[in-house]
Amino acid sequence: MPLLGAHMSVAGGVSKALERGKSIGCDTIQIFTRNNNRWVSKPIPPEEIERFHEQVKATGIWPVFSHAAYLINLASPKDDLWVKSMEAFIDELVRAEKLNLLGVVLHPGSHMGAGEEAGIARIAAALDRCHEATEGFKTLTLLEITAGTGDHLGYRFEQLAEIRSRVKHPERVAYCFDTCHAFAAGYDFRTREGYEAVMDEFDRVLGLERLKAFHFNDSKHPLGSRKDRHEHIGQGHIGLDGFRWIVNDPRFQQIPMVLETPKSKDMHEDVENLRVLRSLIE
Repeated sequence: MPLLGAHMSVAGGVSKALERGKSIGCDTIQIFTRNNNRWVSKPIPPEEIERFHEQVKATGIWPVFSHAAYLINLASPKDDLWVKSMEAFIDELVRAEKLNLLGVVLHPGSHMGAGEEAGIARIAAALDRCHEATEGFKTLTLLEITAGTGDHLGYRFEQLAEIRSRVKHPERVAYCFDTCHAFAAGYDFRTREGYEAVMDEFDRVLGLERLKAFHFNDSKHPLGSRKDRHEHIGQGHIGLDGFRWIVNDPRFQQIPMVLETPKSKDMHEDVENLRVLRSLIE
């Protein structure tokens, strides 16, 4: 059976995210470990880290991974933003390591007009600094495929491969496959043939053994739109079959698949989306 879940709020402490996930039947969750719209956040208190580990055992929810703050841009040509981004990502890795998380999902970044080559070089150099500052960590850097809006990098498998090939410690870098982003970037996996072609390409360029997490989002915009707008499962341009192939793929039964779809406080949308996904399992 695939591991299905959703991004969970950490309001009240990171351990609360596990309780919320359990309450709606999650097998796995994604969290923010710090304020996703601020450069600096207070450290997680030691007692909250302990509670988190206790809740992992109590709920059985695993794996858990985090998403890096949206402000981080390791591709930035501006030195001040680049340095702040590295400091913030190091903090993300430190928090994730203390919580024993699988990894930290990271949008590779925007080159801000400097060009693809300059942006990729900047990302690789930044990751080297971040990994050197966190030597010996088990937590992975999970580069996420992006929709390719504006100057954002990571919308082609080749770009992600190039970043990983340039870092000094490639064993610390793996990938997160976001269904909405991949579709918006032009990867069409709606038919069985299309799905197999996309995954074959992923395997050839990046290696399926490095695919460590999925974001499950339908797309508000059509194939190749380069627009990142998430929709509920089966209600967007991807449709149900795109998800059917993934949840039934024996290669991915132990890879966490989490929703990032719009939701309200009572999480009824997550409940419905998880029900839809589980109905696809054969």
